[in-house]
Amino acid sequence: MGAPMAGYPKELEGEIALRDGARLRLRPIRPEDQDRLIAFYDRLSRHTAYQRFFTVMKRLPPNWAHLLANVDYERRLALLAEHGPPEVPELVGVARYDATDQTDTAEIAFVIQDGWQNRGLGTLMLDALLAAAEARGIRQFRAYVLASNMRMLDLLARFTDVLERRTDSGVTELLLARRPRSAPRQGRGTP
Repeated sequence: MGAPMAGYPKELEGEIALRDGARLRLRPIRPEDQDRLIAFYDRLSRHTAYQRFFTVMKRLPPNWAHLLANVDYERRLALLAEHGPPEVPELVGVARYDATDQTDTAEIAFVIQDGWQNRGLGTLMLDALLAAAEARGIRQFRAYVLASNMRMLDLLARFTDVLERRTDSGVTELLLARRPRSAPRQGRGTP
């Protein structure tokens, strides 16, 4: 029997500022975001979709969207980055972790909409995701990245400690730990 579902972690809601001054809202995913995930996938370039899912689909299947939008906020968590008016914000990034068979290890993945890449959003989302995971007892992270996805591999090498790295059939598997920070995180507003 699985652990009981934790409550929605409102403390993870907040505002972030990108390097160019753009301000976004960061918040945990909710089940009602399922259709927004499908629309978000539709806005990704084929290249970005392939780098995240290792395949390109015409649409994100509704059963995948349902699975991705329904998390327990402990062993499975996703954070969304939103831009625009609070009543109808546009989803521009998703960062998530999912449980592995080791209680202190989770698999991480994230994707940023093409127009929001190279602006610091991935770095901020990675930091927020790893901090949320550590607060829930997760100390190590697995990532599966296409060996050709140098931007993602570089991001992970710059902002985490890579404990293991193995490449097979064009996919690099990494075991990571969150790098301790000596200074307060930049760009996070108070929730």
